[in-house]
Order: sequence, then structure tokens, then C-alpha cells
Amino acid sequence: MAITQTFKRFVADESGATAVEYGLVTLVISVSIIGALTSIATNMNGKFNTVATTLSSS
Repeated sequence: MAITQTFKRFVADESGATAVEYGLVTLVISVSIIGALTSIATNMNGKFNTVATTLSSS
């Protein structure tokens, strides 16, 4: 009987599911931020190279 009751409590417990959901949301937000920062860094690198080329040719 004790194993059956323990298993029923385990199945009914949703606290772990909430933690997993928060983890997934955090993961999606982190990946989005990393993607945006990578794009911005690539654009800025191009701008800095343009400025450096212009300054060195003067």
C-alpha cells in the first residue's frame, strides 16, 4: 500500500513541472538575448572597421 500511495503523490505533485517551465522560459529568453547581441556585435564590428579604414587612409 505504501508504494501505491507514494506513487500517487508523486504523480499528483506539480511543483517540479513549474520549475521546468520556468527553466524553459529562461532558456528561450537567454537564447533570444544572445542572438540579438550577436547580431548587434556583427553590425558594430563592420562600422568600426569602416571607421578604422577611413582613419588609416587619411
